[in-house]
Amino acid sequence: MKPKILKTETDYRLALAVVESLMDAVPGSAEEEELELWSLLVERYEQQQFPIDLPDPVDAIKFRMEQEGLRQKDLAKVLPGKNRVSEVLNRKRPLSLGMIRSLHKHLQIPAEVLLGSQ
Repeated sequence: MKPKILKTETDYRLALAVVESLMDAVPGSAEEEELELWSLLVERYEQQQFPIDLPDPVDAIKFRMEQEGLRQKDLAKVLPGKNRVSEVLNRKRPLSLGMIRSLHKHLQIPAEVLLGSQ
């Protein structure tokens, strides 16, 4: 099969089989270049057919807190005060632009995720 834009489920399945057959390609070989091309085609098809929505901003904050072992009082250094943190995490207050900037800077949460429900 020659590389081509994947438009159908059948094309996709065939492309996956080609990718699998090339997985042991020697680095720097023509097969490795072919593997990279097929991988890009598969990735493009998957992005179009199986899009992944951005997470909810509050869920993203809670997830990052869990990852970093942070508690609400730790977040009070990033957001203005304990009450504000509680209000945001309980969805009683929307994120302001200043909060979004601070969370992005200090917790490295992508801004597009934090802007999600704005």
